[in-house]
Amino acid sequence: HRGETLGLVGESGCGKSTLGNALLRLVPPTGGAVAFDGTDVTSLDRRGLKTMRRRAGMVFQDPFASLDPRRTVAQTVAEPLEVHGLHGGRQQRAARVGELLELVGLDPSVAGRYPHEFSGGQRQRVGIARALAGEPDFLVCDEAIASLDVSVQAQVLNLLRRLQRQLGLTLLFISHDLSAVRHLSDRIAVMYLGRIVEIGPAAAVGTEPQMPYTQALLSAVPVPHP
Repeated sequence: HRGETLGLVGESGCGKSTLGNALLRLVPPTGGAVAFDGTDVTSLDRRGLKTMRRRAGMVFQDPFASLDPRRTVAQTVAEPLEVHGLHGGRQQRAARVGELLELVGLDPSVAGRYPHEFSGGQRQRVGIARALAGEPDFLVCDEAIASLDVSVQAQVLNLLRRLQRQLGLTLLFISHDLSAVRHLSDRIAVMYLGRIVEIGPAAAVGTEPQMPYTQALLSAVPVPHP
């Protein structure tokens, strides 16, 4: 739904990332339909797909692999602005890049650096800034915290929550970490072997799961002992 965060949870290999990629036509869906604001994404031509992708961004799982090591942060974040013809000339785009970096908690002075000069959490913030450059309505966050340290995971989760509220974003948050999904999501969908087996409000799915598979996922969440 518009303005909500839907968490998609399931074990590795069940099809979560494939679904996220298919929603944005990064991989071709083999069947069915994807309705985005009333339009079937699977039927869009190249021009329609470009327009749709301005409104829908992607935050990838590996913040190092998803950034071009030969491009500076400024070039990476500015690329969507150039592709979609946003914010006029070079100076306006440079100013917008600075705004986006500040939005995700980075100092604009780092714009001339390369990905290898950042920590994992900082690289993921660069990836989020790039995803926000087109001023999207919808973000797919594909295991966006999986490769980060636990303390950094919390920072990125809180950043996503703040951005979702501040910008009115709709998020699909894909993860195998049910505790993280419960923290961020309004609703949770549980995937097993490529199918959604349970979906409902986060509180209900997190405390009173109906499906045995969801119950097994919950029982696997570590509980700190006092």
